[in-house]
Amino acid sequence: MDTSNCLNFLGFLLRIFVLLSSICGLSVGSELSFVTCGSVIKLLNVKHNVRLHSHDVRYGSGSGQQSVTGVSAVEDSNSYWSIRGTSGASCTRGTPVKCGQTIRLTHVNTGRNLHSHYFASPLSSNQEVSAFGEEGEGDHLDEWTVQCSGSVWKREESVRFRHKSTDGLLSVTGEQYGRPIHGQMEVHAMSNPSQHSLWKLHLYQQPPSLSQNV
Repeated sequence: MDTSNCLNFLGFLLRIFVLLSSICGLSVGSELSFVTCGSVIKLLNVKHNVRLHSHDVRYGSGSGQQSVTGVSAVEDSNSYWSIRGTSGASCTRGTPVKCGQTIRLTHVNTGRNLHSHYFASPLSSNQEVSAFGEEGEGDHLDEWTVQCSGSVWKREESVRFRHKSTDGLLSVTGEQYGRPIHGQMEVHAMSNPSQHSLWKLHLYQQPPSLSQNV
């Protein structure tokens, strides 16, 4: 092959490489820009800078179910939640969560789902939020609708979670517990949207893109 043909061939390979890099770059960028089903996340309340948290400590009033609180600690193993579908609508692992989609948030360490009902919360007497169920299975009161501005839940945006059965918004208004969970903030549900009900991702672990429902 003479020099001219060799250079033409190398130029062709370079164009192919640039094209493939562009396609792959767009694909990866798109994949990383939104939240997907099956992801493990931490959620940060925008107003109060606390992370959605649960632990095997039960409320002493109301439902008596496992408590859900807000904690300021960054490195806390009890603040991980898994995004899952509902009993009536599966959520295929690796697919984007749509704005308006109803999901379950399952507490990773205890296997109980973020839950609400009309019991009064202990400190503010708003609507209690608890963790309920066993091994990821509870009932219809575990279902929350993602409220965001576009077509899918983008990783960088603040969102709200509206409880499907009661219309309450997952919120924190700053009330703090004493013992045995001193300093942790009450998490509850409120009917009206405000800064108290805005949440954003603090940590995001994307699952493999597998055809598996969660």
